Amino acid sequence: MTSQIKTVLLLGLLSGIIIVLGGLLGGRTGIIIAFGMALLMNVGSYWYSDKIVLSMYRARELAPEEAPYLHKIVDELAYNAGIPKPRVCVVPEEAPNAFATGRNPENAVVAVTEGLMRLLSPEELRGVVAHEIGHIVNRDILIQTIAGVMASAIVTMANIFQFTAIFGGGNRDGEGGGVNPIAALAMALLAPMAAGLVQMAISRSREYLADDTGAELCGQPLALAGALAKLGAASGRIPMREGNPSTEQMFIVSPMFAHSSMANLFSTHPPLEERIRRLQAMAASRR
Repeated sequence: MTSQIKTVLLLGLLSGIIIVLGGLLGGRTGIIIAFGMALLMNVGSYWYSDKIVLSMYRARELAPEEAPYLHKIVDELAYNAGIPKPRVCVVPEEAPNAFATGRNPENAVVAVTEGLMRLLSPEELRGVVAHEIGHIVNRDILIQTIAGVMASAIVTMANIFQFTAIFGGGNRDGEGGGVNPIAALAMALLAPMAAGLVQMAISRSREYLADDTGAELCGQPLALAGALAKLGAASGRIPMREGNPSTEQMFIVSPMFAHSSMANLFSTHPPLEERIRRLQAMAASRR
């Protein structure tokens, strides 16, 4: 299935959740309002989701003279991948992490945190950038960014719905005299879970593929494996200050969860240990 078809299906599914929430919150009127919101969000997510996410994390574009080595490796790896050089941004976060965004390779951005640039060796930094360019090459960035923006909106709507259910709101247009509070609360809890499950289904297999593509692009699977090990250890000690769980799947390692067996069950990312093992096996097969 192509990423374009997946994007359309994802938008349809997340829009459906928004419309159902609107219907439960306001009956026919709520459905009409939610449909309008979903339509606007679909258009806005396609054209502006990258700008929304970059703004969410206060990312700013880095000039080549500010980070010459980072620009050099982005240029080299983009050339290896056969894509235009992405813009390079930095996120003012001590937590070491990175993500890519944009609607296509021609409008792509690679963003790294300040903590990532301080923590990793040059070879490991190259491996991380290669992973993110792997996402761009594999056309993951649009669907991952849209999933984050749309899921964030669903969580916001569900929180509003939960509040109105608790304090007596709900369907007031004559279709049954209101929402059952138990059903309302159940829906308010299930909607964010549904959005999260969609993100999980997208992200896990794509992370493995981006690891494989990144290792091929940089030619150093062990450098990427070493970077993942350092990032996994640091993410448990240095949390993201301004993280949004709805955008978790965009990052190279999960910025929201500790790396335990229970956390791995609900994370958008596959277990780090398995990702590192696969990269080590790739390196061994080259000897």
